[in-house]
Amino acid sequence: MTSLSAEPGRPPASPRETPAGRFRALRRPRRWLPALAAAALLAQMAAAMLATAVRQSPTIDEPVYVGTGVVYLYEHDLRHNPEHPPLGKLLIGAGPALAGAHLDTAFTGDQQEVGQHLLYASGNDAQRVLLAARVPVIILTLLFGLVVFAFARDLAGPLGGVAALALYAFSPDVIAHGSLATLDVPMAGFLLTAVWLLWRARRRPRLYLPPAGAALGAAVATKMSALAAVPVLLGLVALSVWASGRARGPVPTRRLLVLCVVSAAGVAVVAVAVVWASYLAVDPRLRWTAPGDVPPVGGLRGLATGWLPFPEAFRDGMRVQFAFEDRQWTGFLFGRVYLGSLWYYLPAALLVKTPLGMLALWAAGITALLGLSRLRPAAPYVLAPGAVLLAAAMTGARDLGVRYAMFIPIFLAVAAAGATLVRWRWAQVAAGALVLLVAVSSLRAAPYYLPYSNEAFGGPPKTHLHLHDSNADWGQELGALADRLRDRYPGEKVWLAYKGSGVPSYYGIEASDPLLVPPGEVHGLLVVSNSWIAKADPRLTPLTATSERVGEVGHSITIFRRP
Repeated sequence: MTSLSAEPGRPPASPRETPAGRFRALRRPRRWLPALAAAALLAQMAAAMLATAVRQSPTIDEPVYVGTGVVYLYEHDLRHNPEHPPLGKLLIGAGPALAGAHLDTAFTGDQQEVGQHLLYASGNDAQRVLLAARVPVIILTLLFGLVVFAFARDLAGPLGGVAALALYAFSPDVIAHGSLATLDVPMAGFLLTAVWLLWRARRRPRLYLPPAGAALGAAVATKMSALAAVPVLLGLVALSVWASGRARGPVPTRRLLVLCVVSAAGVAVVAVAVVWASYLAVDPRLRWTAPGDVPPVGGLRGLATGWLPFPEAFRDGMRVQFAFEDRQWTGFLFGRVYLGSLWYYLPAALLVKTPLGMLALWAAGITALLGLSRLRPAAPYVLAPGAVLLAAAMTGARDLGVRYAMFIPIFLAVAAAGATLVRWRWAQVAAGALVLLVAVSSLRAAPYYLPYSNEAFGGPPKTHLHLHDSNADWGQELGALADRLRDRYPGEKVWLAYKGSGVPSYYGIEASDPLLVPPGEVHGLLVVSNSWIAKADPRLTPLTATSERVGEVGHSITIFRRP
């Protein structure tokens, strides 16, 4: 006979209080509600990402990754885009390869030209190839949503899992970059997967440590910026093994310390093996000739690069990345144009581009992780990797978008689940209301997720006043611009200052470049990418200042009329 449990201070329930079998049967389907909610959230996210992927023209970085990925698969040649490891580009290139995209193997341009040639000059349907390249990233983004749900459910139960997934699924930044053939979401997602597996390794280290190492290796094999998190995750390996050993009973401290070190080393070996495997998958013979523009790197950076246990192509890619960091880039924040970088750029950009309800739930979740004894052991896992990566990114030279901190909305979605465990009468109601606010803000922005900003900063129409580049205008609206010009301005003279990787003529846009002629010759429609406006180019500013603003396209491109 089953024993009856009772709450402290309350007598055991009598048999009469035990629900009848038919009532238990009625209650059983409730166990499926979190799964149904998760499926609905992911279906909504899939629809949003697919709709976005279908309508947008190539962003600035996409042709490089698409063309390089296809070259990897067709020609098994590592020569293009060494500044990023191969794994993410292999996944991106798999889409066009499966769709039968044609690659002109006789073309010998650089990595940017190869991508544009593949899309626009090889007999392919550019948008079809681009969509095929975006689909693998969309699939990965949805799978990482399952990781968010599972991780948060482990920490805070089914309700916490649903809340975390809702923040992830409605995040404008995750939707925007999860629907592009780029590397930021895949890297962050692989890293989250590794951390979740390390959390589970506290109970079953032998089962979860090897796949955690593989996920960590996948993150590094996708984007080199994941290297900053490697020491943190190896520390978490030791923490998980230590917790597992202590939970099993008395173990000599020295023996447990040795086990922690050996386990961390084993995870590192698996991660390194995955990176090597990604290069071998492209070219089993690892043929590599360093490009002539790979700069020499000295000092501590050069020493660290030389000691990395990765293929020479990876180390040369690191040298290219260091060269990028040594350049001065043009930044734009809150209407100010500047050269160089601002240490507070990424926090400020996240403040603009994150829904207000999400910001509140992040703060509540972090507080819960640090304050609730039940959640405190998880704080290093959920908070430390993102904090270290953010600190590293804040020292970077490129103030070009929150995509450099894409791990923040992904990791903090898990952290926000802790808000559902706060023992305050209205805590869950408040959390639900904030999630609803996030959903409303996200849905109102559709389909313009890339230029999203929250209501405190004016929403997507005003983002270009505060931020530029991949935060607002990344060259994604050529198709929409072509439709606008054809529908509203047929036959008019068009002058186009476009910042992007698309080819305007492919979309039917016949335009002249206003920067190639004296200002007095520019009359008619002046169409300008908002990123050009933000940079305050001295050749362009006099033209826009003496023109009438007559429209905009996708909160990304402004249309002027110049008499």
